[in-house]
Amino acid sequence: MEIVHRSVLAREVLTNLLLPDRQALLIDCTLGEGGHSALFLEKYPRLKVIGVDRDGGILAKAQERLKGYGERFEAVNMWFDHYLEGYTGEPPDALLFDLGISTYHYAEASRGFSFKVDEELDMRLNLEGSLTAGDIVNTYSEKALADLIYQFGEERYSRRIASAICAIRLDKNISSSTQLADIIFKAVPPQYRYGRIHPATRTFQALRIAVNGELERIVPALQRAIALCRPGGRIGVISFHSLEDRPVKHLFREMNSQGIVKLITKKPIMSTEEESRENPPSRSAKFRVVEKIGGAE
Repeated sequence: MEIVHRSVLAREVLTNLLLPDRQALLIDCTLGEGGHSALFLEKYPRLKVIGVDRDGGILAKAQERLKGYGERFEAVNMWFDHYLEGYTGEPPDALLFDLGISTYHYAEASRGFSFKVDEELDMRLNLEGSLTAGDIVNTYSEKALADLIYQFGEERYSRRIASAICAIRLDKNISSSTQLADIIFKAVPPQYRYGRIHPATRTFQALRIAVNGELERIVPALQRAIALCRPGGRIGVISFHSLEDRPVKHLFREMNSQGIVKLITKKPIMSTEEESRENPPSRSAKFRVVEKIGGAE
């Protein structure tokens, strides 16, 4: 089995999400291909990991990767916020959230996540969901589309992009990722087309966030994670852009001021120059950790 995603901040996650030297439980709320879970299972021989992911395709890859750990690993195919909301098991000793999308989705999922490959505009992590990126692009009003691209992509040319999309779709349906990327490329000013990132990057991010309801899941899931966690246990979150990191930072600070958690990382941990060079997705990663107040057992 080919592993296409390299877990970011692996050493930092292991160092800061400390687990007790006994039978312990970690809930990996965003399992992906199972990279972080594999590291914990290897380091802690008495640890059980519950790995949660809504994408059945990537979950199957993780199950294959971690099958050697037997009953120490349990896979769950759900959104992490839904799973935690209904969780009634033993209090976990740690919970980990890696909010980034996996390289798998760009390289293997064939759902239009990448503007570099000609694929259907889908972007669903949950294939049972009804809304696709194509639905948004072809049915939202120009204003709604511009607002979405600005809000979830922080794209300064959102109105120009939305206008171009709406003009094109009058004559034909916008159905593929490369078709959309080309529309965006032509819609933005010439000097913006050859910047540090492709001009379609932010729009594609916005569509993916909207399709999967990514941002609205963060705060409720973290609140529930803190409530469930064993006193003395830790909750860690890896985010990849300000829209993800901002609510995490504010919630952790609020919970700290209320005496519910202690900030383990007063400032986020970021990748080293070496990791940034060897694993480019890690460049924007920020890792924040809190410990639930109450004392370890």
